[in-house]
Amino acid sequence: MATIRKSARSTHPAAERPHPDATRRSQRSRQAIYDAALALVGEVGYPKTTIEGIAARAGVGKQTIYRWWSSKADVLLEAFLDLGERLVEAAGEEAYTIPDTGDVAADLKVVLRATVDELRDPRFEAPYRALAAEGVVNEELGRTFVNRLLEPSLQLHADRLRAAQEAGQVRQDIDLRIALELFVSPLAQRWLQHTGPFSHAYTDTLVDYALHGLAPR
Repeated sequence: MATIRKSARSTHPAAERPHPDATRRSQRSRQAIYDAALALVGEVGYPKTTIEGIAARAGVGKQTIYRWWSSKADVLLEAFLDLGERLVEAAGEEAYTIPDTGDVAADLKVVLRATVDELRDPRFEAPYRALAAEGVVNEELGRTFVNRLLEPSLQLHADRLRAAQEAGQVRQDIDLRIALELFVSPLAQRWLQHTGPFSHAYTDTLVDYALHGLAPR
């Protein structure tokens, strides 16, 4: 029996080695593609970023990318979603939410301060800025960008304002969509166009002005 076992091992050496984990290898490839896509669009802009360039930087064949995504826009959008999840995980936080402590002003200030921190993160800022700028002139990309990246967070803002409305903290007759734009639109403009300091103090002031108005009290 000992001779047979020895013969079997020498005839089939692969049987003694663990099989490669295809799922882990696939995830490593995906992560490399995400990182390459974000790095490239931040360095050369969206128009010059190509599937071939992403593949070369990630060390994979372009067929691998086309097997998972149909376009570079799809790659980048998914890469941003993945980056956001990783930033949340690294910070030891749960999925992106807006707290409801009963104080709508305090809750909005917390989430807008976190938005400032995210937009100033160098891992996020350059590629996000490139994609946002391209979305202004590329209508299809812009719509996809809004629907997949922005709309989920905008809905969270609307939900929080609706809860404040139900609690009697804001007027019943407001348009929630317009109301949330009082916070996020100025923030986006200042970040994209560098029109002024981009800070926690700025977002706190946005919340105060939007909730309490500009008329004398």
